[in-house]
Amino acid sequence: MITQSLRTGLVAFSGLCLATGLFAQTPAAPKLNFPEASPAATVTQHVGLTDIQINYARPGLKGRKIFGGLEPYGKVWRTGANTSTKVSFSTPVKLNGTEIPAGTYELFTIPGATDWAIIIHKNMSQWGAYSYDQKNDVARIKAVPVLLPTTVESLDISFNDLRDESATLNIAWENVRVPVALTVDVKSILVPQIEAVMASGGDKLPYFPAAMYYFENNIDLKKAAAWMDAAIAAQPDQLWMIYRKGLIHAKMGDNAGARAAALKSLELAAKAGGSLGEEYTRLNNALLASLK
Repeated sequence: MITQSLRTGLVAFSGLCLATGLFAQTPAAPKLNFPEASPAATVTQHVGLTDIQINYARPGLKGRKIFGGLEPYGKVWRTGANTSTKVSFSTPVKLNGTEIPAGTYELFTIPGATDWAIIIHKNMSQWGAYSYDQKNDVARIKAVPVLLPTTVESLDISFNDLRDESATLNIAWENVRVPVALTVDVKSILVPQIEAVMASGGDKLPYFPAAMYYFENNIDLKKAAAWMDAAIAAQPDQLWMIYRKGLIHAKMGDNAGARAAALKSLELAAKAGGSLGEEYTRLNNALLASLK
């Protein structure tokens, strides 16, 4: 026989189960995505044989005074917003002449009115610069800011002036750009590889790119000329190769060889016609003019 107290308990328990079941069936609130105040960005750049990647957040001016204001002079800055900015180098590099080993680092800066410190710091995966400790610096590099004629609204980290072994890393925001010269070593790595491949006697050797690398970097121009001849022998009607043969001979001081190549390339340009013919007519005439 069910007592009154037991009956009351069962009713309460049934009600609780019913309420719990109803609550469990309530759909979860949809997940919302909000715009980031300082959107995340990734910059990747190949310089020479080196891969570089920078991960940072891009705050905006939003009418504020930044350097000497929001970011005081003489104080460590995360060089962005949110988590500390990170930079990775796949090979050793030099920044304004200071050697940095390959690896992933945090990039801090100390802004100043007339000079900045660029800080390459061990990767501590820290938020902002609140836990920054100078003892973990890998290098501090002096850089000189340049005033800009126009305003940069969002912090911008980019690369420019790209060459085989160098580039300029730019940090720009407000009315300031801070350039940092970045250099990499290509010759000591690539030249032995080129020599080994070209001496291998294999099929389809990279005669043209090898010749152009030696030409552009003033390395054994006689080899560059021989490799260009081999490239042309495989594709005798390539006017652009023959034009570059003329450039190699001109750099060697062989004006007669340069003139002969330019005239041959001009002949092929006339046959080609169109924009290609026009381009190489102009280039070869300029080469011939330089030989006089």
